[in-house]
Amino acid sequence: MKLRVDRDVLAEAVTWTARSVPARPPVPVLAGVRLEATRASLILASFDYEVSARCEVAAEVEEEGVVLVSGRLLADIAKALPSKPVDLEVEGTKVAVSCGAAHFSLAAMAADDYPDLPAMPAVAGTVDAHDLARAVSQVSIAASRDETLPLLTSVQMEVDGESLTLMATDRYRLAVRDMTWSPQDDGLSTHALLKARTLSDVAKSLTSTGEVTVALTDSGSTTSSLIGFEAGGRRTTSLLTDGDYPPVLRLFPETTTIHATVGREELMGAVRRVSLVADRSTPIHMAFSEGTLTLDAGQGDDAQASEQLVAHLDGEDITTAFNPGYLIDGLGAITQPYVKVDFTHPSKPAVLTGMSAIGGEEDTSFRYLLMPIRFGA
Repeated sequence: MKLRVDRDVLAEAVTWTARSVPARPPVPVLAGVRLEATRASLILASFDYEVSARCEVAAEVEEEGVVLVSGRLLADIAKALPSKPVDLEVEGTKVAVSCGAAHFSLAAMAADDYPDLPAMPAVAGTVDAHDLARAVSQVSIAASRDETLPLLTSVQMEVDGESLTLMATDRYRLAVRDMTWSPQDDGLSTHALLKARTLSDVAKSLTSTGEVTVALTDSGSTTSSLIGFEAGGRRTTSLLTDGDYPPVLRLFPETTTIHATVGREELMGAVRRVSLVADRSTPIHMAFSEGTLTLDAGQGDDAQASEQLVAHLDGEDITTAFNPGYLIDGLGAITQPYVKVDFTHPSKPAVLTGMSAIGGEEDTSFRYLLMPIRFGA
């Protein structure tokens, strides 16, 4: 194998592909990235038996071939090379990397022992890359970090025709985002459960493209447990999480009787300031009355803080308490200038949505349900 490729193109491609390389691979070859030189392109691939990545970039190929090299080492080298064309050449059991005056020699791994990448499932439809990235960032904040609960570390994707819904929960909050996409079949109805960190990584890495192709299998099929994403010469697949996601949408109240509206940026700033005196287990108290929202944290001999904001209240006065970190996550995921908080009772979950203005249009495409903390906790 012998080829020349642009330095920036190589660095970006290797970094993207090597992100799937496990830090502690169960077998040595899984630490590698497979390089395949074809007529006019370089194909990079990685696979850890759960997530696969494939990237194809343009290259001046003088001699075709296949080689396997350490993915993380090649990524580090590619990013450190000067801004000049890069020459790659297999020399016996070594891979020579040359760029200007810089020269590296890497050990070639056993390419024949590298597992074949899984085939993409059937194409289900396409979605705007930026819409997908924003939706995933809004929802993934609510996914659990507790690996002993794999269902809750995942994001549930539900498809019903042109409607695509993403949801995640860690039992203390629930984030749901409704969006539209372009399905191959308008009658498609299926779902997929995918690890939140994998979906976040995929969505972030494909934001430079216009549309993302989503490939998955109808939920009625038992022949596949994969989901695939493809855009801009990049393709990735992932195993789906086993199990049935809990019916979390039932947590949203059918009706609410108390509605508070406050400026989103003002509320985020106040929560950050007041929560400086609160540790991880200390709630921040919120007292809503007509025209005013009072926030306070800390008590007794500990440090204390309070702040008042202008707020509009429709309904009776209410006082409740939330985990400040969870509250900030939800406020940060809302994109409108105002946030509307709907209550049924101080001890019942509150629902956060965005609003264009007080009394203006409410955006229900993103909903964030937050469990309150009992005052005596």
